[in-house]
Amino acid sequence: MSDKDKEFIRLQLLKLLAENPQRSQRELSKLMGIALGRVNYCLSGLIDKGYIKLENFRNSENRILYVYHLTPAGLDAKLKLTFQFLKRRLEEYTRIK
Repeated sequence: MSDKDKEFIRLQLLKLLAENPQRSQRELSKLMGIALGRVNYCLSGLIDKGYIKLENFRNSENRILYVYHLTPAGLDAKLKLTFQFLKRRLEEYTRIK
């Protein structure tokens, strides 16, 4: 997997979690079209880097639910990744044109 692909996956995860911190890993996997194991691996990396913080609690169905909160470092990373993505897209557009 290329660095661009890894950055894109991180950006997607940060974006989806910013929209809804209570998304399950299974839901993230379906939305992104990638394997559940890859989502788990990437989330662990984002936690290790301090971009997201994991909180768990019990919901009414008596099971543990996880919430992924973006940290200030995570918000900063999301901005940088978005900028890099848009910059690459503009460069691709310019080459194609």
